[in-house]
Amino acid sequence: MSSTRVLVLNSGSSSVKYQLLDMRDHSRLAVGLVERIGEETSRLRHTQADGAAREWDGPVADHEAALKCMAAELAKDGLGLDSPELAAIGHRVVHGGKRFTEPTVVDDAVLAEIERLIPVAPLHNPANLTGIRTARALRPDLPQVAVFDTAFHTTMPESAARYAIDVETADAHRVRRYGFHGTSHAYVSRETAKLLGRTPEEVNVIVLHLGNGASASAVRGGRCVDTSMGLTPLEGLVMGTRSGDMDPAVIFHLMRVGGMSADEIDDLLNKRSGLIGLCGDNDMREIRRRMDDGDERARLAFDIYIHRLKKYIGAYYAVLGRVDAVVFTAGVGENAAPVREAAVAGLEGMGLAVDADLNAVRGDGARLISPPSARVAVAVVPTDEEMEIATQTYALVIGSGNLT
Repeated sequence: MSSTRVLVLNSGSSSVKYQLLDMRDHSRLAVGLVERIGEETSRLRHTQADGAAREWDGPVADHEAALKCMAAELAKDGLGLDSPELAAIGHRVVHGGKRFTEPTVVDDAVLAEIERLIPVAPLHNPANLTGIRTARALRPDLPQVAVFDTAFHTTMPESAARYAIDVETADAHRVRRYGFHGTSHAYVSRETAKLLGRTPEEVNVIVLHLGNGASASAVRGGRCVDTSMGLTPLEGLVMGTRSGDMDPAVIFHLMRVGGMSADEIDDLLNKRSGLIGLCGDNDMREIRRRMDDGDERARLAFDIYIHRLKKYIGAYYAVLGRVDAVVFTAGVGENAAPVREAAVAGLEGMGLAVDADLNAVRGDGARLISPPSARVAVAVVPTDEEMEIATQTYALVIGSGNLT
């Protein structure tokens, strides 16, 4: 029996998301989430291939218990972790630094390096490590593959990746721009080329990943040459709760004048800024509803969000020199037609335009929303980070001969 299934795990600090995929036809056999791990009442939601769902509430003490709950649910559907059809487990790892430029089969040395990167990803890498270690304990015979959010951006030239600070200090503390959402940017840029009927090597694309976290990338011929997030996911666009770009001296000002500690400022910029800091909401649907009711704070938050987005479109147009497509993806990018319209409005001189009727159509698939006469295509391409992780994982284990 051939091994064609890949289990994708995304381990957060208090949750585990999982998908089981069959790589023969890229079908989803099961999708699930275990959340509120370690709390008094945890929750598991498991959805089968036919859409039928099961929910379970109860105590889940830690990630090991969470993965055992997941394994039990999969077993109920005849998809247990002991199945000979399971080829590998692919793990999302947020930070891979400069070393990890490709998906990597996990061994002790890889685990040690991911752990060494914790100082630059303190919120994410520890949880990712816990998921990997737990999965290795459950299936020590199975290839475990780490797929890094930062990997797609390692093709950035030094002129884009380096900050203009003292080189020795930067190198000593690994301070540089790494970028994130890499699996999304890789998948979406490739699917955009397919939508245009061309190969990735032929097209230049600006990808706008707009969710609660948001990032932009400039992709030339399938390779990232610039991206908006930096050392951490805080830099760049206005996000749901993150500030994005800001004068670094604001931090010193808040310390000296506001009497705030480093931890308090960290909390402010990551959890109480962005849209929620500007207007008290980080849901674009609610912000639009409030705008329709004449709420000026919501209007200002929206305008600031769009202003930053336009700046990045223009900047990455300049970086690429020639742009074949601007593409919107992720929750806001895929669903908020007013955001897409506003982001492109006024950029007709750059060859960008949105067709109002096409933009208003809701759909699950990749689609063009620019008029046929537009010099630069504007598109909506749904992201699929789990499929990208599964694809990279499966390709690696096949190529390395590690199939079970």
